[in-house]
Amino acid sequence: MPSEIKILSADVLTPVLTGLVERFESTTKIQTRLVLATTGAVSDRIQSGEDADVTIMQRPAIRKLAEHGVVVSGSIADIGRSSVAVGVAAGRARPVFVSVDDFKRVVLGARLIGSADPRKGGGSAVYFAKLVERLGLADEVKPKMRYPKTGHSAADLIAEGDVDFGIAQPMEILAKAGAELVGALPPELQDRELFVFSAGILRTSARPEAAKALIQFLSARAAAAAIRAKGMDPD
Repeated sequence: MPSEIKILSADVLTPVLTGLVERFESTTKIQTRLVLATTGAVSDRIQSGEDADVTIMQRPAIRKLAEHGVVVSGSIADIGRSSVAVGVAAGRARPVFVSVDDFKRVVLGARLIGSADPRKGGGSAVYFAKLVERLGLADEVKPKMRYPKTGHSAADLIAEGDVDFGIAQPMEILAKAGAELVGALPPELQDRELFVFSAGILRTSARPEAAKALIQFLSARAAAAAIRAKGMDPD
């Protein structure tokens, strides 16, 4: 039997999971291995047969895996809710995103906008690309988009200050030195269901009981304060 449980998780959760997984190991003496990628890449890797015990990703994606019998449906538990947010380099003027009209005005007036590359499956980047399409702004916005080089993130782009502002999730921005969180996009432009992150046990897990213990730990009240401090809503 493996001596550790493997967690295949959306990389946007890195700031949230790192400390919590360390606490879990200290409390339970169960060793873990945290493997990170975009939600899209995690889903693809699991469907391609990569072994893991626990996966953590956006709720709609994990439910799809459960429908295909890859994740045990009864094991799924919500960890917390995120949002699509705006960040700027430290000290940079903060754009106002209170209303949909504000959003359109700021986006159309921007010189450069940063985000992860939506072709690689990052949740906020994919959502932002679809959002500007839905609002009829895609033709104007696409030439302004800048994506990070390999091994870097949208938060890196924000901190470097070469873009007017960047689109990412709050926990990414808060964790990056040199980046400041402006706030979330207006409620009318959010998708509350899409940005709930959930954990579930893979049907092929070699250590389902240890995997269950981890999910219970992450979804328990004791973890809520740490999750909230990193920019997510655990409720």
